[in-house]
Amino acid sequence: MRCGVLDIGSRSVHLKIADLAPGGPPETVTTLKRPVRLAEATDAEGVIHPDAVQSLIGAVTEAAAASAAHEVDELVPFATSAVRDATNRDAVLAEVEAATGVRMTFMSGVEEARLTFLAARAWHGWSAGRMLLLDIGGGSLEIAYGGHAEPAIALSLPLGAGRLTRRHLPDHTPVKKRTVKELRRHVCSVIEEATAELRQQPTPTSYVATSKTFTQLARLTGTPVPASGASGAATGRGPGTQALRRDDLRPWPLRLATLSDAQRAQLPGISAARAHQSLAGAVVAEAVMKVLGVKRLTICPWALREGVLLERLIALAPQAPSVIALPSPVAPRRPPPSRKQRFDLSDLG
Repeated sequence: MRCGVLDIGSRSVHLKIADLAPGGPPETVTTLKRPVRLAEATDAEGVIHPDAVQSLIGAVTEAAAASAAHEVDELVPFATSAVRDATNRDAVLAEVEAATGVRMTFMSGVEEARLTFLAARAWHGWSAGRMLLLDIGGGSLEIAYGGHAEPAIALSLPLGAGRLTRRHLPDHTPVKKRTVKELRRHVCSVIEEATAELRQQPTPTSYVATSKTFTQLARLTGTPVPASGASGAATGRGPGTQALRRDDLRPWPLRLATLSDAQRAQLPGISAARAHQSLAGAVVAEAVMKVLGVKRLTICPWALREGVLLERLIALAPQAPSVIALPSPVAPRRPPPSRKQRFDLSDLG
């Protein structure tokens, strides 16, 4: 089965097409990404501007054409917080469907957390044990926890990097230290109130993060990009793993506050498109790590789109294990035993 996942996010429309076959992982066929910046085009009343809707229609039209060209059997289109929280969301969805023939739905934040957790569990496997997952998007922060394929707790909080930038930070730089500290207090307060039950659970075995925000912060604080196919990427250990340590992250919010967007874009891992919201992303990441007692996060390359694909894959073969084997390029390999390591039956006799 060939499945396309069309993710309409706060900043971009992202299509991922993959082949699904029981017993194996989703095998990527192609991807397509187009900027739309819906969140930036949403006014104080929560209305998405008509120009942004037209940009969205253009991106969805292109994604639908790519899906048809690649003979996709099923297209799964969904919108996240930017459309979900818009006051004119029903009108936007109707306009997109009328223009493109694609009927979008909006995914709840809790569902985002659940599916992202499913993807991280599939990537890291059962050996990850009780897993805490964090994901910072443009509009929301997702948190999930559990020891199975499905999380026992899944939360979505209005603490996305883009949302906080628009509502709590000035357009100009530098940003005052007081402003950064006030934002941090707000973020910590929201997280503390929402995670009271979570913080009473048994201590996680593994701490995992997904999203561009966490990935760029890992780069910013000195973690190199893992080599393609590195064996450590599959297990969360070894040279192929990206990680983010709170001690390394702690000084960066105040450092970023002193820099212009152009200066931030010169730093490792921060793109020009994300420079403006990088300060808020760093504040949220540091705050959630502090409140939940996280010292180190392993960055997982699979996230929401892979979770959607995995759920479709599991439905194809409901009797199969819910954690899918990883594709061979990133699967951990053990070297063949040396002569000294091989058992000799004569030694037993």
